[in-house]
Amino acid sequence: MLRMAQSDVLVCGMGALGVEIAKNIILGGVKSVTVHDRAVCTRLDLSSQYYLSEESLGENRAAASEASLARLNQYVRVEAHTEPLSKEFLKQFSAVVLTETPLDEQEEIAAFAHENNISLIVADTRGLAGQIFCDFGEKFRVLDPNGEEPLSVLIASITKDTEGVVTCLEALRHGFEDGDYVAFSEVKGMTEINNCPPMKVKVLGPDTFSVGDTTQFGDYVIGGVATQVKMPKDIKFKAFQESMAKPDFVVSDFAKMSRPPQLHLGFQALQEFQHVHSRLPRPWNKACSGKFGPIQQWFYFDAFECLPQDADVSETSANAMEHTRYAGQARVFGSDVQDLLMAQNYFVVGAGAIGCELLKNFAMMGLGANDGLIHVTDMDVIERSNLNRQFLFRPDDVGQMKSTTAARAVLEMNPELNIAVHENRVGPETENVYNDDFFESLDGVANALDNVNARQYTDKRCVYYRKPLLESGTMGTKGNVQVVKPDMTESYSSSHDPPEKSIPVCTIKHFPNNIEHTLQWARDEFEGLFKQAAANAVQYLNDPEFLPKMTRSLPLSQQVVTLEEVKKILLDQRATVFDDCVVFARLRFQDQYDNQIRLLLRNYPENHTTSSGAPFWSGFKRCPHPIEFNPNNALHMDYIVAAANLRATMFGIPRITDREAIAEMLKVVEVPAFDPLPNANVAAGNTTVAVAQSDSDRVNQLLEELPDQSELGDVELTTLEFEKDDDTNFHVDFIVAASNLRAANYNIQPADRLKSKLIAGKIIPAIATTTSLVAGLACLELYKLAQGHKKLELYKNGFVNLALPFFGFSEPIPPAKKNFHGQEYTLWTAIDIQGEITLEKFIERFKEDFEVDIIILSEGPRMLYANFQPPSTRRLKMTMSEVLEDVSKQKIDPGKRSLEFAMICTDFDGNEAQHKLPTPFLPRHQEACDAWSPF
Repeated sequence: MLRMAQSDVLVCGMGALGVEIAKNIILGGVKSVTVHDRAVCTRLDLSSQYYLSEESLGENRAAASEASLARLNQYVRVEAHTEPLSKEFLKQFSAVVLTETPLDEQEEIAAFAHENNISLIVADTRGLAGQIFCDFGEKFRVLDPNGEEPLSVLIASITKDTEGVVTCLEALRHGFEDGDYVAFSEVKGMTEINNCPPMKVKVLGPDTFSVGDTTQFGDYVIGGVATQVKMPKDIKFKAFQESMAKPDFVVSDFAKMSRPPQLHLGFQALQEFQHVHSRLPRPWNKACSGKFGPIQQWFYFDAFECLPQDADVSETSANAMEHTRYAGQARVFGSDVQDLLMAQNYFVVGAGAIGCELLKNFAMMGLGANDGLIHVTDMDVIERSNLNRQFLFRPDDVGQMKSTTAARAVLEMNPELNIAVHENRVGPETENVYNDDFFESLDGVANALDNVNARQYTDKRCVYYRKPLLESGTMGTKGNVQVVKPDMTESYSSSHDPPEKSIPVCTIKHFPNNIEHTLQWARDEFEGLFKQAAANAVQYLNDPEFLPKMTRSLPLSQQVVTLEEVKKILLDQRATVFDDCVVFARLRFQDQYDNQIRLLLRNYPENHTTSSGAPFWSGFKRCPHPIEFNPNNALHMDYIVAAANLRATMFGIPRITDREAIAEMLKVVEVPAFDPLPNANVAAGNTTVAVAQSDSDRVNQLLEELPDQSELGDVELTTLEFEKDDDTNFHVDFIVAASNLRAANYNIQPADRLKSKLIAGKIIPAIATTTSLVAGLACLELYKLAQGHKKLELYKNGFVNLALPFFGFSEPIPPAKKNFHGQEYTLWTAIDIQGEITLEKFIERFKEDFEVDIIILSEGPRMLYANFQPPSTRRLKMTMSEVLEDVSKQKIDPGKRSLEFAMICTDFDGNEAQHKLPTPFLPRHQEACDAWSPF
């Protein structure tokens, strides 16, 4: 980031490609961006340059775009330059990006840049083909080749050998590759290895690797951590003309291996034709950061499969929209496809980073501009941390709803759009809004969500209503796009990522071994001290049913914890002045970082052994040490200041941030000496146990000690919701201090504020360039869906990692086929029941047609039938709709046109059916009949 923040970048050509590049660079946070152009805005630019409008026609494109680009990031200086480029002017830049630049100018500027160590990128698009060239000089150093967090693994043993073998702890895979480098720390016995420079790895197995000669070191005893070290890599780039003659290609699609050389010649031919004739041919006439690996050196991409498949685009069709803002797009696809796009009804779920990019693209494409409609929904408000990647939002928008603000922004880009704004979560609770009428009006859905559960729900609805789905996701430099088409592809939910690893409770509470563990502990501490405890106290004060509900729903042990928290807040530790908050913070420090550690070591001393004689403090368990409070230690004071101010906020007491004033208050705080109960213990696998009296006796005692609500007077309590984006609220300050103190207890490397914020705030890394890329790939698939392309091989799922760089495209996977009684079916297959039918007839028909007995029949969460609980004769004679209303005790929503049933069946021998039957699908509001479409 430091190198980027010191970089001055020139972007030449403010057409669609140039403005997109400039936008992403500005969001990335360089020092300055100068946009250069000598061309004026024409109607063709309105097809894809979103910072130009009807009012911009005839203006210089760079000058017209300058203000909008400058508003993207107030920390980046943005200027427009409209004069011819000179060598003196070029010298001030560390990187130059050329778009829409003639070949002779490319060659001249490229030669100058190569000689003067200026990074050069040449980028161009021609219809559905794109080109990138990179020249970062004779010696370009890449500090981080892949952008991944360095791997770290705990060590079980290291052999003393000419090829010392390192074995990881049981069940741990190291994840290293041949040629990686690692550094060692905390190794006991073979201590010399801790001071060695990074050692080269040779992988021997998933949990073993060798690091070279260890014969001169001491014998390994115990412990140790091996951490991957990113070694700088120098790359030599050929000059432009040399590379043009002998190109090195980065392959974009392995199904098109011969395409890059063809496109390389094609782009040169177009440049030469334009140079000679001052126009393009008419077919109808016959580098800044040093982070991540750059493109070496040519990259070509095409999406020709997006073109109409039934016939070539005629000259008449291509020119039919010359006087509209869609002229550029119509030249590629023809007016018929443009009409199709403008008639589309699409639902964008999420208006975050990907959602903003999708809406921008839809606006430029004219999606939903005539008889069509774009629906967009997002229940979130804009946060300050969103601004560097969700480019439709500005600082003044913080606190506003994302969907409303995004819709307003894209309407400025294309006033012809029809947009319906929603502020709802898409889930079971809003099925009355996103009902049959809504989904049946759609042509497709575009997901822009950030969690798997929400994606799976939307995917399920798309399968149910047989609607196409565009699924996109990013993680830092990585991105993926999946296209889902009814009957042709599998759905998003057909494949699953491995579940995230959960951290055992005992690891969090007593045996942390990395910073993620201490950050999770700190986050739990925040929730317990400043949210849950206050919430229980507020309920005790305001809800007469709080105690009865607690005694009915919680086990006795949890009742004790809850009542003790309430008593502490309202009586024992109730704060009325800021000094009380300082006392609380100091005593909490003493308990968590000193007393609790002493208690743990009293039960499990440093030399403690297990029943088998092995050291207790080994492997995943780090032996801790208590911390004695020191007011001169900045980290100790960070904790006190943050905890005291959070406590004050909770009690409605004015905050004090003067550290010297707080230090004075600390001088009079009395800290009791450590004196644990004789029978206090820490269980090796889980929690601290102190058995002083039975839980039931303690509950009764606490209920007697708690005063009646009316006796407490006016108590103002605020529960604190963790908010990572406000640097003045002490939330992140507390997490960082609490986690790093815990890390100090256990000799774990601390984390800085940024890393702590990312982990504790569960912030998904995002880069504007990746987001822009996946949204573009999704829109390429939308062109195909809108035209109804019928061949699977024309569709592309995309996987990219810009850090490497890697680009991979594949055909979508067709839906898995199953067989039932000789009939094939897939996830898209439904048993279509033509009209209402009684429950009795429903059961009989499945027995006759499929030779199965229905064991359980349900609709959503409601069980309608179970053969082990025979229904009454009355219900058997009811229609399926009447049964549902009888069970649910409420009328079916009039907007619900069909019912979806789930079943468990057995064959006539009582064995559960080998394959799950397709979903029975019952259209409502039709007369009963015997028509039945099995599959």
